[in-house]
Amino acid sequence: MSRDIRNCPGTVVDLHARPAGALAVAAAKFSSAISLTVGAGSADATSVLGVMGLGATSGQQITVAAEGPDAAQAVAAVVAILAEATRVGA
Repeated sequence: MSRDIRNCPGTVVDLHARPAGALAVAAAKFSSAISLTVGAGSADATSVLGVMGLGATSGQQITVAAEGPDAAQAVAAVVAILAEATRVGA
């Protein structure tokens, strides 16, 4: 079992329904358990409501962690979605 953790610098978008949904769909494709942490809150990355419930707003740091056989790939995919949401201003 492997574990991967990556901090994402402040995003320029809020994690509302569209980016949270894209993130949850991508996270569900992996067998690793993936979580997001914002401030003191943490959520399962496969839960749209959990991700939205974190209340991540522009400028906050998001930590992505995964544990399982495909942890590195899972974290990379989630980080890429966060980067894309930031790039397009979702």
